[in-house]
Amino acid sequence: MNRTISILFRAIPLAMGAVCLAFGLYILSGSDDAAHFVAGHVNVALTAICIALFTTAATIIRQLIHRYGEVWEVLLPALGYAVAAATVIWGIIVVLEGDEAQHVVAGHVMLGIGFIAACVSTVAAASTKFVLIAANGARSPDSGPPDGAYSRGVGAVLIAIPAVLAVTGLVIAATLYARGTTPELVAAHVLTGLSLICAALVALVASIVRQVRNEFGDAERFRWTWWVVAMGTINVVVGIGVLLASDDPARLAPGTVLIGLGLICFSILSKVVLLALVWRRKFALANRIPIIPIGTALACLFFAAFLFEATTRQAGYFVGAHVLVGLGAVCFTLFSIVSILEAGTSES
Repeated sequence: MNRTISILFRAIPLAMGAVCLAFGLYILSGSDDAAHFVAGHVNVALTAICIALFTTAATIIRQLIHRYGEVWEVLLPALGYAVAAATVIWGIIVVLEGDEAQHVVAGHVMLGIGFIAACVSTVAAASTKFVLIAANGARSPDSGPPDGAYSRGVGAVLIAIPAVLAVTGLVIAATLYARGTTPELVAAHVLTGLSLICAALVALVASIVRQVRNEFGDAERFRWTWWVVAMGTINVVVGIGVLLASDDPARLAPGTVLIGLGLICFSILSKVVLLALVWRRKFALANRIPIIPIGTALACLFFAAFLFEATTRQAGYFVGAHVLVGLGAVCFTLFSIVSILEAGTSES
């Protein structure tokens, strides 16, 4: 990977983070009604995921261009976790600010976005030994972990982080479902979708950890792939189900956003599939896999375009239309990550 390309791939997450931040602030400046409040806060919060993805990109690229040291090994994941923690805290503050619908919805969604940012930061932490994956490809499957790999305990903790956050999000969503008011049901739907993204990221973290430790087996090529497919499919199907369940305008925001969250899962799928397909084998079409997150990004943006037009007829589409723009930016950021993974594995 040459220096120009390495700078470009690190710039993409920061650029998309700037888009989410600027768009969110612009929405908030437009009005103080509930729709602007929710859409604005959610887009600003999505900046945290882009920054976490930057830390992942920088962690892998600096290893590939041989400019990675102990300072970066600590600093980059720490930056991601700090931004994730700040987003979680901000979400809690918004929830505690009042019982109004916009605080309930925006705060819990921001909480879930913070969870995802923490999971992505865990991908960065797992990737601190990324170059060992290429080295392990030349070793025998039964030769055990290489020198320099993290211990089994550390690997287990890394995999546990997104799993625990996914379960935590689902538990909080269940409490919201139990209360049953409309704002809490909206928040519960979206928080469930965000938690399923955390669950999908378990597959990515586990794939990296087990390949770094030279423990990735043939069965896992399919297991983790289908796990992510399941998470994305559930999000899309539940989103469609929410849209078709009633004629209440309140269903429009969570229904459309859940479909967008499903597209995020399918963007994550590209990375899991790539790691599975190139492990100890050559895959001629590996350089085509980055097309997947480009496709999901375009799907989010085209969907958002239709929803913006629909907003002129039904105001309930406002939040979904604006949030899908941010989700499209996140999908495009994931294109950067899968391209980096493809570059790293192809050079192996």
